[in-house]
Amino acid sequence: MTSQPASDLRADTLRYLEQQKRRGVRYVRLAPGQLEELETFSAPARAETPSTPAPLRISTKEMSPEKKAAFEALRTRVLACTKCEHLVRFRHNVVFGVGNVNSEIMFVGEAPGADEDEQGEPFVGKAGQLLTKMIQAMGFQRSDVYIANVLKCRPNVETAYGNRKPTPEEMATCLPYLREQIQLIQPRVIVAVGDTAVKGLLPDLKEGITRLRGKWLEYDNIPLMPTFHPSYLLRNASIATKRLCWEDLLAAMEKLGMPVSDKQRNYFLSALPNQGDRS
Repeated sequence: MTSQPASDLRADTLRYLEQQKRRGVRYVRLAPGQLEELETFSAPARAETPSTPAPLRISTKEMSPEKKAAFEALRTRVLACTKCEHLVRFRHNVVFGVGNVNSEIMFVGEAPGADEDEQGEPFVGKAGQLLTKMIQAMGFQRSDVYIANVLKCRPNVETAYGNRKPTPEEMATCLPYLREQIQLIQPRVIVAVGDTAVKGLLPDLKEGITRLRGKWLEYDNIPLMPTFHPSYLLRNASIATKRLCWEDLLAAMEKLGMPVSDKQRNYFLSALPNQGDRS
């Protein structure tokens, strides 16, 4: 099994710790077994990782002054939002979004969970760690893409644990912020993870994520690929389910014009019944 170079691990760790330091976080907790869970998505395919990374279609240009000002103005409004009083009372942080605002691909989830509410960044809990692995399997780093949620505040819950889905009213109130983010970023592809994210962006859809995933939809003339939420993959960690999700991500890569290696194309196939050795 190959491993990430130590220099990359150090750089990633330092970037993460600097982020937490800027947010005022003094301690970073790591639950027992958490590192092992990071392998959930990528372990079957890690041996097949290409030795030469595929070239990426990532913009490295600086934001124009106008775009930067517009994005900062939007962020300021979102962080100060008090439209949903019941969410304001319970939240610790507004979770605006994170990543490359010039990215050609954008990942959209439903709402922050407890970890995201605490840290002020989307997809940082167990499901977020898995999403990061999925993004890396595509050939990106997390900082290359943009990640946001339909809802910017954690849906309040009665207990200290667990999450609930946003209500249609909450999503309708918060969705204009996401729309502005999309308009400013102008991604070429949106990947909507989970049924709630898809319905938040396209509320007229009636089918569930099982039927919608893998089918290209469209949001404001931008191709949108629905796929399973990483938390669903954690609960249903079958190779067949992972393969379906991976096929959705392959389609997104192809839509961007990214080269896909044979090894990437065959991720998880060799582990499926009756597939034989396809590597």
